[in-house]
Amino acid sequence: MPTPPTAGSAPRAPRPSRRSVLAAMAAAVPAAGLPVLSGRASAAPAADALPGGGDLGPNVLVFDPATPNIQGTLDEIFKRQESAQFGEGRFALLFKPGTYRGLNAQIGFYTSIAGLGLSPGDTTFHGDVTVDAGWFNGNATQNFWRSAENLTLHPVNGTNRWAVAQAAPFRRMHIKGGLNLAPEGYGWASGGYIADSRIDGSVAPYSQQQWYTRDSSVGGWNSAVWNMVFSGVEGAPAQSFPDPPYTTLDTTPVSREKPFLHLDGADYKVFLPEKRTNARGTTWGSGTPRGESLPLGQFYVAKPGVDAATLNAALAQGLNLLLTPGIYHLDRPVEVRRPNTVVLGLGYPTLVPDNGATAMKVADVDGVRLAGFLIDAGPVNSATLLEVGPEGASADHAANPTTVQDVFIRIGGAGPGKATTSMVINSNHTLIDHTWVWRADHGDGVGWETNRADYGVRVNGDDVLATGLFVEHFNKYDVEWRGERGRTVFFQNEKAYDAPNQAAIQNGDIKGYAAYKIADGVTAHEGWGLGSYCYYNVDPTIRQDHGFQAPVKPGVKLHHLLVVSLGGKGQYEHVINSIGAPTSGTSTVPSTVVSYP
Repeated sequence: MPTPPTAGSAPRAPRPSRRSVLAAMAAAVPAAGLPVLSGRASAAPAADALPGGGDLGPNVLVFDPATPNIQGTLDEIFKRQESAQFGEGRFALLFKPGTYRGLNAQIGFYTSIAGLGLSPGDTTFHGDVTVDAGWFNGNATQNFWRSAENLTLHPVNGTNRWAVAQAAPFRRMHIKGGLNLAPEGYGWASGGYIADSRIDGSVAPYSQQQWYTRDSSVGGWNSAVWNMVFSGVEGAPAQSFPDPPYTTLDTTPVSREKPFLHLDGADYKVFLPEKRTNARGTTWGSGTPRGESLPLGQFYVAKPGVDAATLNAALAQGLNLLLTPGIYHLDRPVEVRRPNTVVLGLGYPTLVPDNGATAMKVADVDGVRLAGFLIDAGPVNSATLLEVGPEGASADHAANPTTVQDVFIRIGGAGPGKATTSMVINSNHTLIDHTWVWRADHGDGVGWETNRADYGVRVNGDDVLATGLFVEHFNKYDVEWRGERGRTVFFQNEKAYDAPNQAAIQNGDIKGYAAYKIADGVTAHEGWGLGSYCYYNVDPTIRQDHGFQAPVKPGVKLHHLLVVSLGGKGQYEHVINSIGAPTSGTSTVPSTVVSYP
């Protein structure tokens, strides 16, 4: 296979007090025969310092229009990853600015494809970036953990297919045609998320049960199943929930796009888009996006095999983290303590706490950006997996919030895993922009107690905004919101399938734990486009009092709520509190509430 041109990297000096970085890199097993990228390194570090910049490792593949046999390389990666739902392969496919013709990049598990320009128009495909579901007999509900970013596509037949489920973001894309979100044959689909993108033609979700689109432009949107939510989208359909179930906000209250790697001449940099308020449309439609770029030399480029002590040493040294594709085992938390630190993953790097540690902790500081990685619970129970701000955090971050974007959490599936609470947000004003927090319902290490995880997301901070909140299958509350003035735009949930009986989910005198619980003491909260589904296949007689629970307060307002019983496997008695009709038998028809109260 081709090896793209490389830039020199500085030598790595081992630290005397721990396993050397060089030895850790050598411990990583490369994928045989794949091209290797090196970025430009910073100047030679001091003897006891970790270097910034350097080699991005064997599973970051960089192409330019002259690279031979691009299609063959793409096909080989897809062959490895097409059905590797719980495999260990991780890949980032990066395309230098230019024009590429005749490509069909099929994107499998743990694969990210992205252009390396500042704007999508810098990298143009006369071809497709495709996700379909042939591996799963036309069912797209398990097409997780993949992404496409920062490309312009001229689809071969006029329409690009992106048939995905959760954790498969479509960001900064320009489609010179239409976009089909369903698999071939219109099988089941359960997604999904688009942001900062322009689709010149119509978006056709067909069988997609729910979808969230943010700060984008579409030429049209032609159908809906249960829950389609838009904020800041030019060309979005008018609000009409529940028939058809469109929830449309003219703007997104606060947004800041995900950081991304790009080329500035021959130098690799990370672009940090600026924060927008009342955002609408793309960040790049009228020219160069607004923000700043950091040179790669300001990042410690981590490889699988490095330990948490090394990552923390790099952070303490003032470096940001660029996590290259692979699996990282941690014996202690990664501690992010410096304001404006960036932790950016390429190709779904996966953090695994092995001994019950919290995978990552963020101090109560301004402007941290976490983006593009997966946290996989280990076999020893962790009290938390991701903690943004310590308990009792109180600082005001309105001007420069922390962002959590395309950060996904998994408990079980790849093997036994346990965590009491998966994601805890203590810092005020945090932006949660697209997360899927998932207690696995299939794969290895799955069972009511085997991958026990009581709580998905707990928000203690004030003024937290979630845009694209996907949280599923927890033993108790999926989302528990305790902070004031919280807001959620789009929520998707399934209650845990595997509850053994009614007693197992009993919550005092309430039947079942709500999917989305607003604490009794909260006085102000607002949400738009919120859905919860049940599929109690182990005991279909289980009854759930409601999907949503909220205090009766003038400042607590929820818009466009729905609950669904999938095929009659369990039922909801109400939508929110004691409001809303029960779900009806095996019909899989939503019960809806347009507004609460």
